Amino acid sequence: MPRTTLLRHWVQTLFAEQFPGQHIPVEPASADASFRRYFRLTLPDASTRIVMDAPPDKEDCRPFLRVATLFRAAGTNVPEVLAEDLERGFLLLSDLGSTTYLQALADRGAAARLYGDANRALIAIQLASQPGRLPAYDHALLGRELALFPEWYLRRHLGLTIDAALDGDLQAVFAAILANNLRQPRVFVHRDYHSRNLMVVGEGSTGFPANPGILDFQDAVYGPLTYDLVSLYRDAYIDWPEEQELDFVIRYWEAARLAGLPVQGDFHDFYRDYEWMGVQRQLKVLGIFARLCHRDGKHDYLQDMPRVMAYLRRTCERYAELATLAKLCRRITGQQPGVALSF
Repeated sequence: MPRTTLLRHWVQTLFAEQFPGQHIPVEPASADASFRRYFRLTLPDASTRIVMDAPPDKEDCRPFLRVATLFRAAGTNVPEVLAEDLERGFLLLSDLGSTTYLQALADRGAAARLYGDANRALIAIQLASQPGRLPAYDHALLGRELALFPEWYLRRHLGLTIDAALDGDLQAVFAAILANNLRQPRVFVHRDYHSRNLMVVGEGSTGFPANPGILDFQDAVYGPLTYDLVSLYRDAYIDWPEEQELDFVIRYWEAARLAGLPVQGDFHDFYRDYEWMGVQRQLKVLGIFARLCHRDGKHDYLQDMPRVMAYLRRTCERYAELATLAKLCRRITGQQPGVALSF
């Protein structure tokens, strides 16, 4: 039986007693880069719910449930789990609406308010951090993510042959990046804390910070403090002039210090860590976007690659330790997929 049919039957069963004999419309809400799909239910009383469809042979709902509990306990607005069928991979969730930060930020005047809310929620999550509650964002995992860049972006997407010299250069710069990342204080890391996963959900009730609604947190880990911050402000889907980005980051840093988070006492040092964490993420994202295109047939992500490459190149050109990577970025900027490059 098709999964959509199974899902619709599960929904009808869930609401059979509350709305006997009434049809519950199930409409696509969104999909993400994984195998998960989301559907919006409109109930006869006009309220809405979200159903997550996570095929058990490809996805596991249990990390979502675990992280939702942790983030909700931190006082942030994540979907409430209303029903579950883990055997078939279905979750019934509260609906955080359909307006993403990315959509709302078409009005650039809303940025200060929305990002202020995002900073507060991020700090709340980080303050709630405890070792051992989430998988470690350790050397092995960070390194596997870096390996996506040569495998999928350089070789598969650009058609670049990586010889021994270039491979050695990449491994040396990867080692420097990882050394920085792993020296940073460790906190809960959402891992995709950006404008497509943050929802505008209104003012909320007294004492509960409604904005932002936070989605897509099931891959959360325990890792470097600057990771989510650089996901937010060097977003693959929207960018800002660096002066504005600096203002957003400084506001986070000041609030984090006041809250007692273990951020660097000197902003220059903190910003260096932020930028080096960004290099790791940008290399990973370029690899993932290439893999989504060439392995999974999801081509829309290609349009965002130039933005990610611009972040990467800008940072690498600032630090002597990243000069090899800066040279590589200069060589590949403007190249077309499938064009072999010589170095």
